[in-house]
Amino acid sequence: MSERRFRVLAVASHPVQYAAPIFRLMAQHAQLDFHVAYCSMRGAEAGHDSEFGHSVKWDVPLLDGYAWTHVPNRGSGAESFFGLRNPGLWKFIRKGQFDAVICFVSYLRWTFWISYLAARICGVPFIFGTDASSLEPRDGRKWKRMFKRLAWPLLFRLSSQVLTASTAGKQMMSSFGIPEDRISMTLDTVDNDWWIEQSERADRAKVRASWGVDSAERVVLFSGKLQPWKRPLDVLRAFASASIPQSILVFAGDGALRANIESEATALGLGDRVRMLGFVNQSQLPAVYQACDVMVIASDYEPFGLVVNEAMLCGCVVVASNKVGACQDLIVPNVTGFVFGCGNVQSLAGVLRDIFAKPNSLSEISTTARTQMRNWSPQASAAALVDAIYRAASRTHPREAPNVSRTTTSDSSVPNPRQP
Repeated sequence: MSERRFRVLAVASHPVQYAAPIFRLMAQHAQLDFHVAYCSMRGAEAGHDSEFGHSVKWDVPLLDGYAWTHVPNRGSGAESFFGLRNPGLWKFIRKGQFDAVICFVSYLRWTFWISYLAARICGVPFIFGTDASSLEPRDGRKWKRMFKRLAWPLLFRLSSQVLTASTAGKQMMSSFGIPEDRISMTLDTVDNDWWIEQSERADRAKVRASWGVDSAERVVLFSGKLQPWKRPLDVLRAFASASIPQSILVFAGDGALRANIESEATALGLGDRVRMLGFVNQSQLPAVYQACDVMVIASDYEPFGLVVNEAMLCGCVVVASNKVGACQDLIVPNVTGFVFGCGNVQSLAGVLRDIFAKPNSLSEISTTARTQMRNWSPQASAAALVDAIYRAASRTHPREAPNVSRTTTSDSSVPNPRQP
């Protein structure tokens, strides 16, 4: 067993606020030499986000606490196969003497295949996966589902260790015939400590006052891109149907459906009870969750749904559609949150009515949900990723497998937050 530090490269499409805490933990592991190759700097630098509809630059640190390199993109930058093309990765991987490569770039980008071939030629374990929890495509096209059913079992067998983000994702991989010991559930997490700390600093009354909302009003939140697959109009229509006394609906986000929401709110007579905040940057979101009572995520396509994590950590009770991947892992109905049938506006309206008919239960659910989130953390995610590296390396080069602790914390077990 080798005592040297194990060199690991993570290939990422761009800096992401959710990945940075995990990368920092990986960099702190005493027995890993961890490095990130970014294929673009979108997010860390201002850039147009077509789904939000304007330029976005996240206002929290994304590049601190770990080693990284920007490998220039020679592609168009579009959301297409040739939009992400980083030929420099070929040399970077082949000359880097890495012991494992983890790819967080989609197989639908040329860069994924550059990374895959470079790692394979070097005989290095190549690790990848998906945060998907089902075969359903975002646009609902049946041919894509059929393609995935045929192609994904073959695709994910190319991975030295398949990464999934949720129990539903792990079950999907098992259905493809991938052995259980080849599947690692590395979790979809946010920086728990940061969200809790920031939400506790927030002045709930002050935030509400800035929206023209008083302390007695019940506030329902939608947080996300105003895009069709997020179904924000379902939330508006359910809110109207619920007819909750002294209630306000807040939309934190922007996108193609904003004008539709505003016009329908007026048509429903809700003009003075709906607040459109527009795009809300990361540093401001904890205060938004803290100021609201309930957050609804109504998506018909949501591989996981990290707004669920965020809301729970900030004390905002979650109502999620049954198409949200986080439901199976994070929501125990009527205990840590609520679930409704996706697209069933009347069901959602009924859930909202029931919640506010028993306002005392909100505090108990909020506390239980936050408590369970202690186990669904970046530390648990990083520990699972280290374990995935160990498994892949042990299988590929058993005599050269890394002699590393398979944890980044004192507890390496996969959490079960559904039992708070």
